[in-house]
Amino acid sequence: MDAAVLRALGKSPRCEQFPEPVAGEGEVIVNVHAASLKPIDRQLAAGSHYASPRNLPFVCGTDGVGRLSDGQRVFFGGARPPYGAMAQRTVVPRAFTFPVPEGVTDDIAAALPNPGVSAWLSLTYRAKLAPGENVLILGATGVTGKLAIRIARLLGAGRIVAAGRNREVLDTLHALGANATIPLDAPEKDLVEEFAREAGQSGFQVVIDYVWGRPAEAFLAATTRKEFAAIHSETRFVQVGDGAGPTISLPAAALRSSALTIMGTGGIPPRDLLVTALQDVMTHAASGELQVDTERVPLAEIETAWQGAQQGRRFVIVP
Repeated sequence: MDAAVLRALGKSPRCEQFPEPVAGEGEVIVNVHAASLKPIDRQLAAGSHYASPRNLPFVCGTDGVGRLSDGQRVFFGGARPPYGAMAQRTVVPRAFTFPVPEGVTDDIAAALPNPGVSAWLSLTYRAKLAPGENVLILGATGVTGKLAIRIARLLGAGRIVAAGRNREVLDTLHALGANATIPLDAPEKDLVEEFAREAGQSGFQVVIDYVWGRPAEAFLAATTRKEFAAIHSETRFVQVGDGAGPTISLPAAALRSSALTIMGTGGIPPRDLLVTALQDVMTHAASGELQVDTERVPLAEIETAWQGAQQGRRFVIVP
């Protein structure tokens, strides 16, 4: 069968012949319709992710959409190594297959779950967003950031401020539900002032951060108080990605002068929460409330797609 085969870490996969998968106990064969190319796929292949493959060759792709032998269309993940989603067929645990609602195309079913579930769980499972609370999204111009805006609105957020580096995309975010936008490429002093101005008296109860680095430092500077004052609400800061830098300088005063809690995404959540989040995301996709910009790419062109820039959309690899 044809597959996106990786033969060396740090290289691009190529479309090559690969042995057919054989299902073991508790496993099923999926006839793949589509698999999206995501940042984590590139990280795994580069060897920079903690779960990067140790044995090569390896078929790329962490998840996708396809049909089982009984004709059921499913979203799937967790392929048994060395198999992956970017192939004509793959093998996965039956427990890691989930029905896809009618009305959701293969492209959306492949591209939406990973960023959509990530954004949904960041806002609900980790940040515990309550209706009416104010939300700041750092890195809002990327695929997951844009979904986070829409999901925050669906969950009843009060005021949503979107911050990002792509000014062209920033101009489109009001249509997704953002009340205000902040360009992250502004000078340091201006950026701190923008965060403080948009926080206002009520502040941000939830911050979803996809960038870390300089923007996170500017936000912390904006929330650090210079005098003793009553604190009227807490800020739950969920760290998701590090697109602007892997480290920050964190002054003690930023924590001592505010009711700030910084947390990560918490790894893989309990299965019941994961399944519920996936169902919620797919339901909103079926109604048209959640979408992702996609571009179809034949599996034969995987090497070119791997090296290309996606610019706010997802490449969907089609066998």
